[in-house]
Amino acid sequence: MKKAFVTGGTGFIGSHLVEELLRRGVDEVRCLVRTRRKWLEDIPIREVRGDLFDEALIAEAVRGVDYVYHNAGVTRARDDDAFRQGNVEVTLRLMEVLARVNPGVQRVVVTSTLAVIGRCADRVATEESALQPLTRYGASKARMEEALSVWQDRLPITIVRPPTVYGPREADLFALFRIASKGIYPVAGNTREPTMSLVHVADLVQGMMAAAEASAAAGETFFFGGEGFYSWRDLKEATTAALGRGAITVSVPPALVSVLGAIVEEGSRLGGMLPPFHREKAREIRYACKMCSIDKARRLLDYSPAVSLKQGIADAIAWYRAQGWL
Repeated sequence: MKKAFVTGGTGFIGSHLVEELLRRGVDEVRCLVRTRRKWLEDIPIREVRGDLFDEALIAEAVRGVDYVYHNAGVTRARDDDAFRQGNVEVTLRLMEVLARVNPGVQRVVVTSTLAVIGRCADRVATEESALQPLTRYGASKARMEEALSVWQDRLPITIVRPPTVYGPREADLFALFRIASKGIYPVAGNTREPTMSLVHVADLVQGMMAAAEASAAAGETFFFGGEGFYSWRDLKEATTAALGRGAITVSVPPALVSVLGAIVEEGSRLGGMLPPFHREKAREIRYACKMCSIDKARRLLDYSPAVSLKQGIADAIAWYRAQGWL
């Protein structure tokens, strides 16, 4: 009997991962649930009610499992402390508990991000690229990766770094789809030149499963992107085709991107939660490396993304419409 423990299972990526684990016949999937099951309603999981700060609870959750997928984390916050606690401290606490109660775990897959790269001397990041993050989120994940290095000789850890992930249940890139549904498509920079990696959540999950199962993945780090690199024009064409309507491209000067990020962030303070577009996201749009090579994953894991951009966007938009989001 195979058993897995998933943190962040109620979220966008985690819920798709849980469904794939069950589809592949994992006998028991334990999921950390803080408040609501959200996308895991009616899914046959073993619910672990609490959070990663409860060591006794986590000890019971990881005891006897074959795989741990650590997908939980803080993606947006207004202060460094929230990122430190949510991305670095809880990860280290999880490793400490694992090493104590389940040192024989077969694999620990930890989700990081392309944002750890930040500025890059090359247009396309590889796993060997230096880490120069431009955001607090990216910096916290870089610190998490560095902290995990001391555990590599005690636990079979594999780090996965997705670029922008899209698909059903995703809420950040959805903001662009919603604007496009109104007939407007904002773009910062060159529309025709490929400048970004995107990965459909189904392809990312396949990569994560390969990272858990392949012996060659232990102690390694992998990027899991899509079938190629994309331009803003590619994304617009896939989006308008799925929406069944055109959209006017509105070119935003790079300097104005930073101004808009500041305005949006300040305007959100009364609402509390930081919006998907803010100062640091504007800086990332302007200066960060947004393309990553999947050559290492192809070579060691036989990773082969199967979802085309056109089909992936169409599936996502169909889901948004079915849920009443669009």
